[in-house]
Formats: sequence, structure tokens, C-alpha cells
Amino acid sequence: MSIESGPGRENADRGPTHATEPQLNAHALFTNASRQYQKGQYTEALNQLNHLMNISREAKTFVLLAKVLLKLGFKTDAARAYQLAGEEKGSRSEHYLTEAMKLHFACGNEDEALSIGLPLLEKAKTDPEIAFIIASIFLKRDQKEILGLFKAPLSTSTNIQHQSLAFKLLTADIDDAQDRDAVVNLFRKNPKSTVLRAAYLVFAREANDYVEIEKHYPDIQKALDAGRYEILTAESPYYHVTWCGDEKLNRWAGARNRPFASAITEARRNMPHQWAKKIRIGYLSADFWDQHATMKLLQAVLELHDPEKFEVTLFCHTKESNLARDRGNRINWGRIIRINDMSDEEAARAVRAEGIDILVDLKGHTLDNRLKILNHQAAPVQVSWLGFPGTTANVDVDYVIGDPYVLPDGSQEHYYEKFCRLPETYQPNDPYHRPRPYGIARRDLGLPEEAFVFASFNASRKISLQTINLWIEILRRTPDSILWLMCKRDAQANILRKLQSSGIASKRIILCSKTAYAEHINRLPAADLGLDTYPYNGHTTTSEQLWAGLPVLTFKGTNFASRVSESLLNAIGLPELVTAGPEAYVAEAVALYENREKIAEYRKVLEENRFRMPLFDAERFCRHLERGYEMMVDRAKQKLAPDHIDVPALPPRDGSFER
Repeated sequence: MSIESGPGRENADRGPTHATEPQLNAHALFTNASRQYQKGQYTEALNQLNHLMNISREAKTFVLLAKVLLKLGFKTDAARAYQLAGEEKGSRSEHYLTEAMKLHFACGNEDEALSIGLPLLEKAKTDPEIAFIIASIFLKRDQKEILGLFKAPLSTSTNIQHQSLAFKLLTADIDDAQDRDAVVNLFRKNPKSTVLRAAYLVFAREANDYVEIEKHYPDIQKALDAGRYEILTAESPYYHVTWCGDEKLNRWAGARNRPFASAITEARRNMPHQWAKKIRIGYLSADFWDQHATMKLLQAVLELHDPEKFEVTLFCHTKESNLARDRGNRINWGRIIRINDMSDEEAARAVRAEGIDILVDLKGHTLDNRLKILNHQAAPVQVSWLGFPGTTANVDVDYVIGDPYVLPDGSQEHYYEKFCRLPETYQPNDPYHRPRPYGIARRDLGLPEEAFVFASFNASRKISLQTINLWIEILRRTPDSILWLMCKRDAQANILRKLQSSGIASKRIILCSKTAYAEHINRLPAADLGLDTYPYNGHTTTSEQLWAGLPVLTFKGTNFASRVSESLLNAIGLPELVTAGPEAYVAEAVALYENREKIAEYRKVLEENRFRMPLFDAERFCRHLERGYEMMVDRAKQKLAPDHIDVPALPPRDGSFER
């Protein structure tokens, strides 16, 4: 059926010829066609309209034609009729074009729908129907460049389909303001949705909106107390551990159903594999550029792998924009295979083609991960390490690398993986490429010369409700102290509001922002004591403070994320700064405020131990890691299932490892 030559026109040709037909004027033809349409006489109305189009092509004619064609079941032709009506440029032109686009979309004519819709982009910002069609097509075609434009109209629509699409358009970028606004809109319309509440609270915690956090906490706690742990499956595992320190509950986050069966895992482990003399290690990450926090820890270890025993391949999905910022160190890290443009299955085939024995994912449940590659039987041994402090849900992983502090006995039941525990710390550190601290004067940082300075340089999201309440208690009991915080601009007002409402004067809070890495290292010694966060400790941040000679106070944690600083402090020889719990943490902070001589002693220990103790000994760490890999391979070669591994410690180092 087409507007120009469809059944209606053929029927008209079988009737009276134009020579014998009364010469009705256009108004009369339209009136007759409209009357017949109202009576349900659609074929007769189409006959009248076919005649009318020979003498008049007004917008109203095409609109009536479109309605008639719809009644006769010719949707594509109706879309063309509406399009012709819109092209007449009348006051309702955009409305008619929208109707044409909707019909083309319903018929699967995506190219036609898009050609009409793109000129309507400005209207799409406020019209959810137009936004829905254009966004649906772009999403299907993986053209994501302008999808952000449509989140607002879709998320404010009352149409559930529009709202569902708005949710699909959300990215994992916590700094995406369009995401934040869309989540707020969706949650207001669906306040009982656990999925939307989880997303909403991610943004609330990111901005340290303690009012909203406190508002929702009782309902969540009530559900957990009743054993309804399934409410956690909607949460991102990473953002979940920023507020929940219970490793029994952590296991539920994001774990709806494991998308692979145990039979698939067994098949992977039993796939034909050619073992070689050297162990072939594959590292999988989006962070292979030297300015990323992961590489500030790892790059020396990559450079120190024993080439006589190990071959290292980096399966790199680092963004081009980040690679451009790298200073060229990657040439020393191993052979690089770019997998950015590969599907997960293609990337897994690339890993197998390289004969990789152990594939180590360095991202876990963090932004830009490619975890699903591991669900395509990439390597006989698959390992999670460093990027995410916890178990890896929904992923086929054999081992998680930790140490006896972050993965103590008793935690095994809360992990899908088996433990590979390194003897001293799970966290590598790079003492060679990291700048040495020389210090910056307090006056140059806006800090008072004589005050006792408590400091935190952790990400704002780590300043949980429990953490800030502990800090408030510390500040109340140390009247001449200040709190020096690095926090995001979006979080500053909420943090200040919380502190001020608790009686802490604003002049006692000094805020700073991120700065160049060398400058950041140099400003750290200006503080007196670093205050750790709970339940997500400082990780790289704690190591940086210890490297710079700043003592960090923490307390014994209850899950991997909250035990990291304990691991690092033991590895640098300062276990005294690991207190028994929250109350002891507050008490020790007050005690150190009253005893600066003790702070000076701790600084001296850090200075003496920097190049002697295991925390920054990259070579020693690398040998322990390699031994762990060898123990994994030994089991796999014997066709033994993975089991918990404790790597033995090398003899203590005698002297300094400083180059």
C-alpha cells in the first residue's frame, strides 16, 4: 500500500470516471470524506481523499488521509501521510511529524523514523515520546554520543516504558549530572523500587547528603534485620562496600544469579591447555597508564617479574584519552594486547590464543571493568586482585589475592573464590617512580601553624555516616584541633552542614581539593595525624600518607575494605595505630592530640622503615606474588580444584632495599 497507488485509488478507478463525476469543490470533497470517516466508511472516505489530493494538498487533507489509512491497517502509508502534513509547515507541523515518526518506529522503519526525528532534537529534550524513539534507535545501534539528552524527558515521563528506557540509559559514571538528575526523577516516581533506591543512595553518598542517608537507613536496616538480604542484590558491589562493613552481607551485593553454571567452570578448568616452561601471566585492566592509582602501586612489580620464569601480557582496555597521558612507562610492563574493540567472547579467545596460564583481573567491580571476559573460559586459572576489596559476584573466578589481615580465617565462607594469601600485605607499592616528599609549609597550605591537624584525603564517598560521627566526637574532645579534608565540591556543603549542626565551628574545617600528584605527596606531612575511614579504608591513599611520613589511625575492620589500613600499617611496622574498634579509635585520636611527642616517634619509625619494611619493598612483594602464581599452577597442572593457599614468607630482609 502506498499513498500514491494503493487499493483506495484502484477502487476509485473502477468507479465513475472524472469526466462523468460531479465536479465537487475541495471543501465538499473534504467534508464528504470526513463524514464517511466518522461513519466508519473508510474505503469510501479514501476514494474521496484520492480525488481531493488531485486538487488540494493541504495539511488537513493528509492528516485525514493518515487517519483513514490507519483504520484500514496501512501504518507505513499513514506515516507518510502524516509526514506530508508536517512538511506543509503549519502550526501543528511538529505534531504531525511526531506522529509520522511514531508510526515508522512502530513498523520497524527505523531509518525513516530517525530521519524525521533528528530535526526534532530540540523538542526531544522536553517531549518524552520523541526522546523515547530516538534514544531507542541510538541505543540499539550502540550510538551513545547524545543519549544523555534524553534522560531528563524520559525520567520525568509518567509512561513506564519511558522510565524503563531512562534507567537503561544510565551510565556507571558517578560524576554524570544527567544520571544523577534522572535517578532522582525516577526514584520520586517509584519510591518503593529497591533498585532505584540503591541508585539514589549512591548519589546521596557521593555528595555526602547525610540527611537523605539517615532518612533511608532505618528501612534498610529493618529489612536486613529480618533477613531480607535480597534487597542488596540490586546494589553495585563497589558502592555497597562504601557503607556496609558486614562481609556476610557484602556477598549478596549484585549477586542476583551467577550467570555461569558449575559445569562451565569445570569445563574451563579441564580444557586442553599446553603448559610451558615459563608461567604466562595475563593482566586485564583499563588502568594501564602511569597516572592511575592502580599503576602507582603496581608498575614496579610489573617491571620486576622474573623474565626467566614468567611471561607477562597486558590485556589492555584503557581509554585512548588516558593512554595519551601516559609518560611511556608501559614499555617496561609486558607485551600489550589492545582489546577495546573486542567483544567479551573475542577477548577471551585472544587470551586463549596467547596460551595464558593465569588471567588476573585488576578491576573487579569498579568502573570500566570487563569482568564478563572471565565468563567465556579465558584461562585455566582466573584470579581477582587489587581493584576491588571483596568477593567477585557473578564471575567465574578461582582465587582472590589477599593477605591474613584482609582475608582472615573465618572469612572464607563469605567468598565465592578461594583465598591466595600473601604473607605480609596484598597491596604492592612502587618506591621507584613515586616522588619523595619534601614538605610544604603550613602557611602555604592555609593551615594554622600551632593547631593540631587531623586530616583525611580519602574520596568523599568514603566519609560514611559512621565515619563523620566518629570525627565529630574526636573534634568535640580536642578543642584546639582542626580537620583538614580533601573533598569534592558537590560534597563540601553537606559535610560542613553536618559538622556545624553538631556544634563544630566552620573555622575548624579546612577544605582542599585534588592537586598534582607530586604536590599532593608534598602537602601530606603538614598534617599531624591521618584519620582513616570506615567501612572503606584508605587504600592507595593510606600508602601515600605512610610514604610521606604521616601516621594514619585506623581500627580493626569487619570486611576486606575496612581491613586494608591494618594490613598496610603492619607492613610498615606500626601496628600500634590499629585500634580495637570505633571507641578505641576516638580515644587514641584524643590521646595523640594530647601527646605530640608520640606523633614524632611515629614519624621517625615511618622514616626509618620506608626502605626497610615490606610495605614499599616491591621486589620482595613480587617474589611472594610469583610464588603464589606457582602454587596455583602446580594445582592446576595436577588437575586439582583450586583450594586456599598461604604463600610462605621469605626470610626478613637484612638492610635497605633503596636503590
